[in-house]
Amino acid sequence: MSQLRAALVLSVLFTLLTGLAYPLAITGIGQVLLPHQANGSLVRRGEAVVGSALIGQNFALDRYFQGRPSATSAVDPADTTKAIDAPYNAANSTGSNLGPSSKVLAGAVEARAKALGEGPQPADLVTASASGLDPHLSPAGALAQVARVAKARGKPEAEIRALVERQVEGRDLGILGQPRVNVLALNLALDALAP
Repeated sequence: MSQLRAALVLSVLFTLLTGLAYPLAITGIGQVLLPHQANGSLVRRGEAVVGSALIGQNFALDRYFQGRPSATSAVDPADTTKAIDAPYNAANSTGSNLGPSSKVLAGAVEARAKALGEGPQPADLVTASASGLDPHLSPAGALAQVARVAKARGKPEAEIRALVERQVEGRDLGILGQPRVNVLALNLALDALAP
């Protein structure tokens, strides 16, 4: 009986410590030290939340830069035994798990490259990210879209190219990761250009 009492006391104590006190402490520290990040890195336009800097969005119109292809899917509302493409579906974040020898993957890459037009394309425009939610493109991936966006907006290519170059984020701490462009931030800056 004494062992049962000790086990119950320790169970309650550790439940309170690890299930209540620790999460509350970490949440409080996050809110004080990094409130923007702790609240999802939300991006606002005025008072309205338009997205998160951490999750890609599906921009389908030619007047916008498009992010990496997303391999996420969702249950087909018409037939629950089937899945349909649902780009940037955070509820089903996953890659396609298709290997380099997959004919399905090769076909998808070929179709994406063909849709983009003549010539070689940056890899991040034809391959999906591992999570399916990648909010960034390489600078080359963004620059490859300048002509299309400039034409759709009736703007000079040089102006759109300069905007892309201003939006390039460098390596973290100068050495980690690769230069990148946040597609949502780029499209918001694009919308802010005078018409």
